[in-house]
Amino acid sequence: MRRRGTIWGGLLAGLALAPGVLAGVIHLASRHRIVAVEQLPTVPVGLVLGAEVHPGGRPSGFLRARLDMAVELYRRGRVEQLLVSGDGRSRFQDEPAAMRAYLVAHGVPEAAIGVDAEGLDTYASCARARDVFGLRRLVVVSQRYHLPRALAICRLLGIEAWGVGDTSVRLSRRAWSHGLRREVAANLKLVWDVVTRKPWAHR
Repeated sequence: MRRRGTIWGGLLAGLALAPGVLAGVIHLASRHRIVAVEQLPTVPVGLVLGAEVHPGGRPSGFLRARLDMAVELYRRGRVEQLLVSGDGRSRFQDEPAAMRAYLVAHGVPEAAIGVDAEGLDTYASCARARDVFGLRRLVVVSQRYHLPRALAICRLLGIEAWGVGDTSVRLSRRAWSHGLRREVAANLKLVWDVVTRKPWAHR
C-alpha cells in the first residue's frame, strides 16, 4: 500500500513539474529569436496576433500595444507588409477588422495590410500564415511572454520566424501575471495541436 502511494505521489509530482519543464524548453529554444526592433533583420511580413477588442471596435490595451509595435516595424522598413490575424467571426468584436482600421489610422497603407479572419488561436494564425498566405519567413508581433510559444509553433511548422515583443502593458501587473499563467497551460495545448495536426480552419 505504501509503495502504491509512493508511485502515485511520484506521478503527480512529475505531472506538476511537466508544465514548468516544457516552458523552460520552449524558452530556451526561442530565446535567440526574440529581438529588439533595431536588431531585427528585414523580413517580408510582420504577423500581428489578435487580442481582445472592446465594443465599437476599440482595441484593448494589449492589442493596441501590439499594433503600435507593428506600426513602428513598418515605418522603420523592417517589414514590407503586415498580416493581422485574429477572430473575425463576430461583427461586433471583429479583431482583424479593428486591427486593420487602427493600422490605417496610424499611417500604414491599406495595400500593405493582409487580413486573416480565421486566426482563432496562435496555432491557427501561424499555420494559416504558412498554408493560406504562403509565408515561410516572418516576424511575430505580440506581448513578450507570448512569443516563445508562438515561435515554437512557427519552428515546428517550418517557418523561419523572429519575435518582437511588447512589455509596456507590464504596468498592468494583474493582466500581465494572468497572461504568464495562461501561457503555462497554452504550452501543453501547443504540444497537443502539433501532435494531432489540429485543423486550423474551416475548409
